[in-house]
Amino acid sequence: MARWSTERIVGLHEPQVNEHHVTSTGLPADNRLRLLSFNIQVGISTERYRHYLTRGWQHLLPHTGRAGNLQKIGDLLKDFDLVALQEADGGSLRSGYVNQVEHLAQLGAFPYWYQQLNRNLGRLGQHSNGVLSRLRPWAIEDHPLPGPKGRGAILARFGEGPEALVVVMMHLALGARTRTMQLAYIRELIGGYKHQVLMGDMNTHASDLLQTSPLRDLGLLAPQLEATFPSWRPQRCLDHILLSPTLTLERVEVLAQPISDHLPVAVEIRLPGSLTADAFPALSPAPCGSDE
Repeated sequence: MARWSTERIVGLHEPQVNEHHVTSTGLPADNRLRLLSFNIQVGISTERYRHYLTRGWQHLLPHTGRAGNLQKIGDLLKDFDLVALQEADGGSLRSGYVNQVEHLAQLGAFPYWYQQLNRNLGRLGQHSNGVLSRLRPWAIEDHPLPGPKGRGAILARFGEGPEALVVVMMHLALGARTRTMQLAYIRELIGGYKHQVLMGDMNTHASDLLQTSPLRDLGLLAPQLEATFPSWRPQRCLDHILLSPTLTLERVEVLAQPISDHLPVAVEIRLPGSLTADAFPALSPAPCGSDE
């Protein structure tokens, strides 16, 4: 029981390295990045509201269909450069002790990945966020979010100084008051950077994020307004990729892939020229003071 209440602190980390897929390739010549955010619901396929009841046991116990669902997700991820995962399991009974972030990095041939453990329930569950990347981040920061324990954000930084690209991947709270505290915290994290991307299951609509939340003064863009939840009959737009105006949007799409109870959100962006040479060199060097 002691591990369930272990206090989490902000940490600076190096990504895990998938040696079989490390290449010397830097940013593509066209300066484009393909981004995806996906709440994968620990590999459970939900196709009706009643499945929350009839398939609820799959949140506690393994089932034979989970591997197939993860394979479908892995196949989907192969088309992207940077992926934010929510509701992944870090290796417990229900996932057959498979770290789903690491497994999807292997299935999608990503050289770099990081798992953020937000709720450690031992054998019963390892509730996690994850990031998968084809480009090595200069730094990864693990942030527990304000409010009741169990929510977190991952900050990945590419490059140094105010010209760096900062990407924050998150799964925000259901309650509006707690979510406001969490967004205020994230606002403080990214305020010193010019190029910003926020990705994840934010549990609220874009109008709230851009007009009334602590993010409202940043001038962020919410390129997609299509509903993402529930996946079988989308009615609410809860999953977002928000962009600073310094990043050029090339394409946006909510993918018709009802593998989870959320639909994945994809964008393709073009980076400004100031980022291409320094922030994304081939096999980026590890920053000083890392814990690798």
